[in-house]
Amino acid sequence: MKYDIAVIGGGIIGAATFYKLQKKFPNLSIALFEKEQLLADHQTGNNSGVLHSGLYYKPGSLKARNCIDGRKELVAFAKEYHIAHDVCGKVVVATDQSELPHMDKIFNTGIENGIEGIEKITAQQVNEIEPHVQSIGGIWVPVTGIIDFRAATQKMVDLALAANHNSALYTGCEVLGIEKGEAFSVVRTNKGNYQASYLVFCAGLQADRLARKDGVKLKEKVVGFRGDYYELTPEARHKVKNLIYPVPNPDFPFLGVHFTRMTDGEIECGPNAVFTFKREGYGKTDFSIRDTYDALSYKGTWKLFFNNMSFGINEYRRAFSKKLFLKTLQRMIPSLTMEDIHPGRSGVRALLLAEDGDTRDDFRIEYHGNSIHVLNAPSPAATASLAIGEYIAIEAKKHFNL
Repeated sequence: MKYDIAVIGGGIIGAATFYKLQKKFPNLSIALFEKEQLLADHQTGNNSGVLHSGLYYKPGSLKARNCIDGRKELVAFAKEYHIAHDVCGKVVVATDQSELPHMDKIFNTGIENGIEGIEKITAQQVNEIEPHVQSIGGIWVPVTGIIDFRAATQKMVDLALAANHNSALYTGCEVLGIEKGEAFSVVRTNKGNYQASYLVFCAGLQADRLARKDGVKLKEKVVGFRGDYYELTPEARHKVKNLIYPVPNPDFPFLGVHFTRMTDGEIECGPNAVFTFKREGYGKTDFSIRDTYDALSYKGTWKLFFNNMSFGINEYRRAFSKKLFLKTLQRMIPSLTMEDIHPGRSGVRALLLAEDGDTRDDFRIEYHGNSIHVLNAPSPAATASLAIGEYIAIEAKKHFNL
């Protein structure tokens, strides 16, 4: 089978890219390859389900621009195609005086990024929004919301397939290798070989490996971090109305444990962030020799460990201790008890880790001959997906001379 373009990776970034390419080039045949039987089965389907506002990201960065534009477009998409979502707003709350300078910095970033309607609020105003939260003040972010990212992913793919009967979706179809040719490339899979004139890789947790198979000289490696969630019991759900976030620690590369009302009404608490010994491992004891060797033979991993030693130890302790997890949650909602929470699901985040251990890299998209590679697309990539897809479609037109 021969296609004009092959998109590799069926998470929401691959789906949005497939959709945007097909929309921009309706006459081109495009194939989407996903190694799992279901779309959105890794990072997309196991994230927190939050429509991010763009509050935290460096002004002018790809993350900031694409998150804000992508959020607006995704909300409009969800309305048009009846995807479960709710722009319910969130509070970012400070519980200690030491957090106030960083809260002010976040607020100023939000203002600079043009986040609609954000305001600083008092502890009393926080309680009017979330009555069970104990704080010394916070930030109200009305444009943050929740969405069913799996359903959004499926709808994007359905729309792309409906636009051209020569385009195709291949699930359970793992890309094993790439053979470059002058006129086209051969995509080798576990279900046979396919030809494509151009390739777009949106491979998430496997982004670095597929880039190397395509001949990209890449110094960095993807390192996975598992995030564990707890859920509130039905009896305790009244303690959280919508979304409650802490002021993130500026020295730690994650946003911290938060409360999220999901589109199905569940209330999730989490996630933590611990190094995982298996890139696609969702259990606490999941292990892969290859993934572990890849990560622990890379100096960037050790730099990250040493730079965040105390945080890492605390995260691991909390991963195996319900009591410690609860203690973190009680900083915002002191009335929570052990009986109010029970273990929930887990997700894994892919970080393209620099050799110096830095995790704060922007979205990263690179070009290699007749290929485009999305090498780094951490949060808020799901929120930004349609904007990223549009960006890739524009870049494809230039780089592939379409």
